[in-house]
Amino acid sequence: MLGLVVASAMVLPLAYLGIRAVGIGGEFLAFISSARILDALLNTAILTIVVTVLSALIAVPAAFVTMRTDLPARRFWSVAMALPLAIPSFVGSFAILGALAPRGSILQLLLSSFGVDRLPSIYGWPGAILALTLFTYPYMFLTTRAGLLGIDPAIEEAASTLGYGHRETFMRVTLPHMYPSIATGALLVASYVLSDFGTPSLMRFNSLTRMIYIEYQSAFDRSGAAVLGLLLVVQVVIILSLEHRARNRASYYSVGPGSKRITSTIKLGRWRWPAMIFSAGVTIPGLILPLAILIYWLINGVLAGEYFQPFLELAFNTAYVSSLALLIIPAALPVALLSVRFRSRVSSTLESLTYVGFAMPGIVVALSLVSFAANYATILYQSMGLLIFAYAILFIPLAVGTLRSSLLTINPQMEDVARSLGLGQVRVLVKITLPLARPGLLTAAALVMLTTMKELPATLLLAPVGFRTLATQVWSNTNDAFFAQAAVPAILLVAISALLVTVILSQERPREQSGGS
Repeated sequence: MLGLVVASAMVLPLAYLGIRAVGIGGEFLAFISSARILDALLNTAILTIVVTVLSALIAVPAAFVTMRTDLPARRFWSVAMALPLAIPSFVGSFAILGALAPRGSILQLLLSSFGVDRLPSIYGWPGAILALTLFTYPYMFLTTRAGLLGIDPAIEEAASTLGYGHRETFMRVTLPHMYPSIATGALLVASYVLSDFGTPSLMRFNSLTRMIYIEYQSAFDRSGAAVLGLLLVVQVVIILSLEHRARNRASYYSVGPGSKRITSTIKLGRWRWPAMIFSAGVTIPGLILPLAILIYWLINGVLAGEYFQPFLELAFNTAYVSSLALLIIPAALPVALLSVRFRSRVSSTLESLTYVGFAMPGIVVALSLVSFAANYATILYQSMGLLIFAYAILFIPLAVGTLRSSLLTINPQMEDVARSLGLGQVRVLVKITLPLARPGLLTAAALVMLTTMKELPATLLLAPVGFRTLATQVWSNTNDAFFAQAAVPAILLVAISALLVTVILSQERPREQSGGS
C-alpha cells in the first residue's frame, strides 16, 4: 500500500500534462510531426545514448580504481569525482564556454600569441555532449561504488583460486555483479539528460527540453509544451522497457556458509601512473576547471571593488532544505523492496512510475504542483511541504534505483532465518536488511542531497516567499550577468557538497558478509 501511494503521488505531473495536452485538439499529429519537433526528438535520443555510454566509460573504471586498487590519494579522488554532481549544469556550461568558446575564452586568449584568433566552435553537439557527460557521470560513479561495496569478496577470491588473473576476474566475475548498479546509474544519467535545460540552452543545442521552455515562455496556450513533455515521458518509458528487458533473474548475492572477509587491494604496479592520469583527466575538466572559472570571476570582482553580500543565510537554507529532502529515502524504500523481493508486473510498474518525474523538466513539475495547490490545496501553496513534495517527485528515482541495486546483493535467506527466529517484518527490516543495505542508503542520501542543493526551477516557483538557496542566488546573478556575485554562492555550494561527500564516503566500509559462492 505504501508503494502504491508513493507511485501514485509521483504521477501527479503526468496528469497535469495530460489535461494540458488535450487543449491542442486535432492539431496533435500535425504538431508532433513537424520538422522542428522531429529534429529535437532525434537529437534528444542520440544525445541521451551518447552521454550515457560516455558516462559508463568514465564511471565504471573510476569507481573500481578508487575502491579496489592502491591508487595514491584514492579518498581524494573519490570525493573529487563525485563533486561535479554538486555543480549546477548551467554553471558548469558557463565554465566550459569561458574556457573553450571560439572567441574570448581562456584557451583562445592563450593561443592568440600564436596567431589563433578563433577556436573550433564548441556550440551544438560537442558542447552539449562534453558538459552533460562531465556533470552526469557521478550518478553512475556513486551507484557503481555502492554496487562494488555489496559484492562478496569471497566470489572474487574463488576466481583467483581457479587461476583467473585480475583482468579475467574483473571481466568474468566483478563486472557481471556490477550490472544492476551500472544499469541504475545509466537510467539516472539518461533521465537527467532528457530533463536538463541549462546545458542545451547555453550550448545552443536543439533538444526537447529547450523547446519546452521556449513554448512555456512564448506561448500563452501551454498545450504545445505539455505535448512535448509527454514526448519526454514516452522516451522515459522506452528507456525503462529496455532496462527491464536487460534485467534477468540472476542472483547477485552470495549463498552458502563461509568466513567473513574484507576486500583485498589490487596492486596497480606499472598501471599506477595511467590510473593517476585517468583520474586527473576526469577531475580537471569536471571540477577544477569550473572552480577555476568561479575563482577567476571572484578575483575580478574583488579587484573591481564589488560589494559581496553575506551568504550565510543562503548556505543555511540550502543545508536545511536538502536535509528535509532526506524524507525521500523512507518513501523510496517500499518501492525498492517491492521491486527486489516481490517481483511482478505490479511492482515493476510501481517502480517505473517513480522515474517519470525525474525525466520531466523541473518547470513542468513545478507548474503542475502550482496548478494543483492553487485549485485543490491552497493551504499548501508556497509552503515548504509542497517544495519537498516537488523534490520527491523529481529525485525519488535516485533513491529507488540505488536502494534496489544494493538490496539485490543481500541474500534473502538471511531475512528468512531472522523471521524463523521470531522477528517480525519491521524488526527484520531494521536489524537485518537496512544494515546490510547501508552502502546503498548512504549513496542514496548523497545523491538526493547533492541534487537537491542545485535544483532550480521547482525552488524558484514553489519555495515560500523570501526563501532563497545558493542555487537560486547563482541563477539570479548569472542571469543578470553578475558573474563575480555568482561566484561566491557557487563556491559555497561546492564547499558544502564536498563536506557532505567526504562525511558520507568516510562511513563506507566493506560489507562483512558470509563467504562462499
